[in-house]
Amino acid sequence: MDYKNQIAETIAAVVPELDNATILSKIEVPKDASMGDYAFPTFLLAKARRMAPQQIATNIVSEIATDGFKEVKAVGPYVNFFLDQAQFGADTLAEVLRQSDYGHNTDGEAGHITIDMSSPNIAKPMSMGHLRSTVIGNSLAEIAKANGYQPIKINHLGDWGTQFGKLMSAYKRWGSEEEVKADPINTLVKYYVRFHKEAETQPELNDEGRAWFKKLEDGDEEAHELWSWFREESLKEFMELYNDLDIDFNSFNGEAFYNDKMDVVIDTLKEKHLLVESQGAQVVDLEDEGLNVAMIQRTDGATLYMTRDLAAAIFRKNNYNFVKSLYVVGGEQREHFMQMKAVLKKMGYEWSDDIEHIPFGMITVDGKKLSTRSGRIILLKDVLADSVKLATAQIDEKNPNLANKEVVAHEVGTGAVVFHDLMNERLGNFDFKLEEVVRFEGDTGPYVQYTNARAQSILRKADKPELDLNNLSIDDEQVWETEKLVASFNDIVRRAWRDREPSVIAKYSLNLARAFNKYYANSKILVEDDQLNARLALVTAVSYVLTESLRLLGVKAPKEM
Repeated sequence: MDYKNQIAETIAAVVPELDNATILSKIEVPKDASMGDYAFPTFLLAKARRMAPQQIATNIVSEIATDGFKEVKAVGPYVNFFLDQAQFGADTLAEVLRQSDYGHNTDGEAGHITIDMSSPNIAKPMSMGHLRSTVIGNSLAEIAKANGYQPIKINHLGDWGTQFGKLMSAYKRWGSEEEVKADPINTLVKYYVRFHKEAETQPELNDEGRAWFKKLEDGDEEAHELWSWFREESLKEFMELYNDLDIDFNSFNGEAFYNDKMDVVIDTLKEKHLLVESQGAQVVDLEDEGLNVAMIQRTDGATLYMTRDLAAAIFRKNNYNFVKSLYVVGGEQREHFMQMKAVLKKMGYEWSDDIEHIPFGMITVDGKKLSTRSGRIILLKDVLADSVKLATAQIDEKNPNLANKEVVAHEVGTGAVVFHDLMNERLGNFDFKLEEVVRFEGDTGPYVQYTNARAQSILRKADKPELDLNNLSIDDEQVWETEKLVASFNDIVRRAWRDREPSVIAKYSLNLARAFNKYYANSKILVEDDQLNARLALVTAVSYVLTESLRLLGVKAPKEM
């Protein structure tokens, strides 16, 4: 039963000034539960009715049909609705148990959503700095799917650009083939860091790096062989991490893929008289948009990120016909994407309005930013390995005889790192402390996983009986908060997509876990009485919603911990 729609229809019957959709969008949940379960604010009617909102609320209450509600009353400028808790709970549980995809909707009408995510640079290890784009992008893909879209996850590998010229220069100066073969990624990073350090006193090294990249762009055989070698070794390590996180992609087309697609972009810009020369380089003037010029070609003819991103955007529209194209990239790239959209608009591509930059804040460690150039790297694979060790230690303490302990420890350890990232609001910065992340108590992923495992344990003890969906009322005040949260899952999934905010799901799962644990601590579930069926239905529904919430975040839900 969709109570919000019922409330909207009830109000619409006596408020002809507003349509159902507008009323529905204004319905709130009071912060104080004693004030009701839902509330409709009357401020927006004051001007039309030339009346104080408090009086409007009183008038609406006197006119509406209150059938199906425990109570409806005016509280200041609000019309507050109190639900019949027993009926509400029974309706909610029946809805969850009858649907195989509770919480999902078809709003997206199967439209394609391309999601540019993760996108590490070749020849560099994936550090904690890569975690956010990877897990936020993956979660948004799952949330988009739950809202009826078809997500297309694209790992736009950083496999092109001047940094490869610098790496080639470093390798030619100080490199050893044996050393690279023995430990590819760490060795290449060592060369890269040394290059930047020495370039501080030898600026000519930067010119040498740019020259090597130009050779690569021009098809030089030695440069291409080195590039291919660096790329192949990097991908092997990346794939191990993606397998650990259970994340896959629809495309690994990186920057190099667009090498033969940039001439069309440049030709189109010329045809439309958008390219102008500035200090020998080719740029698009965006002064009328309040933006800096967009660099398209360097003075030596080499292309830039912007050129490749323009080619990629056009390719994706032609290839996938997206309704939205998301770029899950750090907030520091905000102006780049504003420029990219502005250039596409000038080129005549109205669909540029469907491109969205999904920025996010930084992860710091001990308050300091991570940087490959400075050599300040915390490797993601090391963090995941350490988190699994911590999870294993806690499982050994709590449940030493657990079957499949290694599998569960992996799911808990990696899930803890992912959940902690997504629990933080996307735009916020946060400091990472592993010991606080992998705990079975508090605001953590393992806490939600443990709550679900507890629910599954109850169901095992009850021997998973066949549930009667016509007998789902629970006469217990302690259950009300849990039932309300389960009922709100549909709205939560929609809001997470609308706001492009996985933390909505993470925080919701924590709230549901806390509510269920409070209920469990104060009520006996496995008591043989006429409400046992309904209580087991509640446990089943809670477990389903917690499992689905974790899945939407890219976190596993082990049934035993």
